[in-house]
Amino acid sequence: MATPLTAARLVAALKAEGCAVHEVGGWRTNNRNHKGPWGPVHGVMIHHTVTGPGTDVVGLIYRGHSALPGPLATGCITKDGVVHLTGNGRANHAGGGDGDVLNAVIGESYGTYPPATHEHDGSAGAVDGNARFYGWECENKGDGKDPWPSVQYIAIVKATAAICRAHGWGAKSAIGHLEWSDWKVDPRGFDMADFRRDVADALALPVGLWEGEDPMPQYVNLGVPEGYRLAPGAWDSVEFTTEWADETGDHATGGSVFARGPARFSGSVSLHIDGLPPGAVVQARMSEYQGDQHRADHPIHEIVGTGGGTFAVVPLTKRLPSGRSMRVRLLNQAAAPVTVASAVLTVLVWKET
Repeated sequence: MATPLTAARLVAALKAEGCAVHEVGGWRTNNRNHKGPWGPVHGVMIHHTVTGPGTDVVGLIYRGHSALPGPLATGCITKDGVVHLTGNGRANHAGGGDGDVLNAVIGESYGTYPPATHEHDGSAGAVDGNARFYGWECENKGDGKDPWPSVQYIAIVKATAAICRAHGWGAKSAIGHLEWSDWKVDPRGFDMADFRRDVADALALPVGLWEGEDPMPQYVNLGVPEGYRLAPGAWDSVEFTTEWADETGDHATGGSVFARGPARFSGSVSLHIDGLPPGAVVQARMSEYQGDQHRADHPIHEIVGTGGGTFAVVPLTKRLPSGRSMRVRLLNQAAAPVTVASAVLTVLVWKET
């Protein structure tokens, strides 16, 4: 049994967990408490909004609609990761559900998933969930195709962990609407067992330290299999004419481009240069472009000629802002042209939002 958090305690808990919080005007007195009890509370319920672009989704959750007055949840978590607080108290989000599920949540006594629900709003054995659960309505079409941006998903985990931490609950106090009512399918697009594992990871760390799992990087492997002439005296972008792998899809829109922001990447380009006299230098560097406009250069790596063919591995590591693309450029400082016999680029790219 737990007494609901006050508005001030809820805001403090969310901010301590690292959530970006927007207090919608009037939210602290916006509730349905006149329709029934609010509390004791036992958990947090996750929903999707079934809304698309152009919808005033925060206003909808605050006010409700003709068939269901607001607030429709404690808060609305939008795709940009902001937690918009819309209600303080009872809200029309959970409806009726299964008492066996409620007992399993109270005791945190289930395994990977709560027991299967056999009740819904209006069924004979339904239990009132609006009195017992905080609710997060999370902006998504709910069609199984609309993506969940990482910044939004991380905010949902953090907001849920904030409430659980404030009450001393574990991750099994968080359930999806589909686990409460056999009429519901939300949240659609991620698995609640995985979600609870992330909440548990957040709760296992000191408050505010969890930042989500690092996403799997995308692999880029490009090359210049045939030699080309590099004249002296001018910076020249390497044109990667062979694409062995490009999971990011960025190379297809520019032969010299290997990454586009927002992203971070780490890897290298291996160069084989023929005809570079001993002691002469070819310089290599990363350069940022915006469209076709050169915007910024990064530190130079010098490749010094040897008696035979000259080989070098140039590191490529950087965070790239939105709207920028990255190229590798070479400058032949020798007195005569040299041949770039091959260039093989291999990087891992983490796309950012």
